Amino acid sequence: MTTHKKPAASTSGDTVPGAARDAGGAAHPAFSSFPVVAIGASAGGLEAFEQFFRAMPADSGMGFVLVQHLDPTHTSILSEILQRSTAMPVVEAGQQMPIEPNRVYVIPPAHDMVVVRGALSLSVSSRQRGGQMPIDRFFRSLAEDQGEYAVGIVLSGTGTDGTLGLRAIHGAGGLCQVQDPATAKYEGMPASAIQAGFATQVLAVQDMPKALDADARLRRLILQNESVTTAGKRLARVLVRLRAATGHDFSQYKKSTLGRRIARRMAQHGLVDIPAYEHYLAEHPGEVQALFHELLINVTSFFRDPEIFGYLKANVLPGLLAERAVGDPLRIWVAGCATGEEAYSLAMLLRELADEQHLDPPVQIYSTDIDAEAIAIGRVGLYPPNIAEDVSPERLRRFFPEGRQGLPRAQGDPRDGDLCAAKRDQGPAVHPARCALVPQPADLPRTRAAGPADADLSLRAQARRRVVPVALGKRRRPPGPV
Repeated sequence: MTTHKKPAASTSGDTVPGAARDAGGAAHPAFSSFPVVAIGASAGGLEAFEQFFRAMPADSGMGFVLVQHLDPTHTSILSEILQRSTAMPVVEAGQQMPIEPNRVYVIPPAHDMVVVRGALSLSVSSRQRGGQMPIDRFFRSLAEDQGEYAVGIVLSGTGTDGTLGLRAIHGAGGLCQVQDPATAKYEGMPASAIQAGFATQVLAVQDMPKALDADARLRRLILQNESVTTAGKRLARVLVRLRAATGHDFSQYKKSTLGRRIARRMAQHGLVDIPAYEHYLAEHPGEVQALFHELLINVTSFFRDPEIFGYLKANVLPGLLAERAVGDPLRIWVAGCATGEEAYSLAMLLRELADEQHLDPPVQIYSTDIDAEAIAIGRVGLYPPNIAEDVSPERLRRFFPEGRQGLPRAQGDPRDGDLCAAKRDQGPAVHPARCALVPQPADLPRTRAAGPADADLSLRAQARRRVVPVALGKRRRPPGPV
């Protein structure tokens, strides 16, 4: 069975020009049309905040939200302290407070915060499940709410908070800045984000405002210079060059997704129109590979869409287990698996269902992706402790090895943080492999179900129709959401 994230984007993949978009590409014209800059920091963050706002003009046209690790038992005076460093109003965030340009909002102590339709939403922090990762939580909500207008910045701090949030912002087409670890008082958080590969720019704090302004100006110029019609034809030429160099065809990706990501690469090099970028690609072969990796949208998480995974567990997977002949393996294909979270999520569900039914069936999950680096991560099965935001404490205890504070430390890992390692002996066999999204049927053993939820977000409807018959061995499409 093939699933997709709801609500579905338009068939053409085109969206309202200039509107904010969610991670799936859906347009939200009612949301802000100005950059919303979320800045996360922990230990050493105050000094970095002060440096940033001393260098940031008060009339940038951007809105700023600060997510700092604060002592939950003390009243914060962070807003008062930072007011000395900027002419912009600095206020403590309040419930349903709309984000406005040229204003600074500071998270209050003992609270988690997200953004919903351009307004801040607060809740009492929960330390039992993911509450210790407030930066990740806010960044992820910002990516979903504001799309390409989201900007995430990770400053000084220990641990890994912010890394998964930057991943979401990167996937939504936003900008990700990270403080140069050499300039940070504590390098843990910046180093984690850089190592994960989600830093668009690595800069000293005082250089970030200038880079933000340059990026915003260039993106406005790009939008002005490219009409929908001419941009489509020019994008096609870029994709032809990309296919010739890499062997991969991105023509079935949504045009809006392609446009945002190519615009991001153009802004990186100060180019304001696609013909100039075509010329740059011709003269710089390394940029072709950089664009290829930019288009590999490795944005995923465990149980990414709870509604879909709940439907699978209640209505689909039990039937697949029951229909299986004794001794026959159940094979499932997860296409576009990125770093493997979706495949391991399915494995956990199947293990739980098999225990409930007192079964021990042979299950094989084939997870494929064209990104060799992402597949390598999936094969190892190591994930940061931030996954506690998406994985229940019970599942963490059962399916991930225990270690310090319930999570293991990866030997030899340079990050100052614990990692979770998926237990291979506690569930179905997961086989990550590098493979095209629409492979030849012979490339995979005969599968009974398919779950390309992550890849589906970036594909146009025509490509989705090609995936389903291959996934199911050209059999009749099963009932359920597609």
